Amino acid sequence: MARNYRKEYDNYHSSPEQRENRSSRNKARRKLAKAGYNLKGKDVDHKDGNPKNNGRKNLRVVSKEYNRSKK
Repeated sequence: MARNYRKEYDNYHSSPEQRENRSSRNKARRKLAKAGYNLKGKDVDHKDGNPKNNGRKNLRVVSKEYNRSKK
């Protein structure tokens, strides 16, 4: 069965809470890029798992493999 991305976006990704989380993750990425970190091929990880906590001590640059395999 093919995946229905439009329905997935409408039901989950467009909710106000998820939009706010995505916005905050993007802000974290911009913050580290402005600080001079090379983010090419890397992800920004929130140590406590809360995407809204963009304090400098809560952010770290990790490989995509590591960040996307965490439980």
